[in-house]
Amino acid sequence: MNQNAQRILNNPKFQELVAKRSAFAWTLSIAMLVIYFGFILLVAFGKSFLGTPIGSGVTTWGIPVGVFTIVSAFILTGIYVYRANGEFDELNRQILEESK
Repeated sequence: MNQNAQRILNNPKFQELVAKRSAFAWTLSIAMLVIYFGFILLVAFGKSFLGTPIGSGVTTWGIPVGVFTIVSAFILTGIYVYRANGEFDELNRQILEESK
């Protein structure tokens, strides 16, 4: 491994970046898995709830719950991108500056 790469790997800010990014990614992944598998379990065991009409219309609870499942993936991705473009990119910039 070249000297520059070794300096980056030994940099405490790099280790901080890896730890923060990993913890955050795992947190968001677990949140998405809970939402997705919760939806699947609801489909499997809560059919009567999902088939219940909302108010007097023809729309059932299954539609908004399904839309929430899909939209939550986009929201969680947006949260990750927002933090990655802010905090993580700043740490990355500092690491690169220190490695020069």
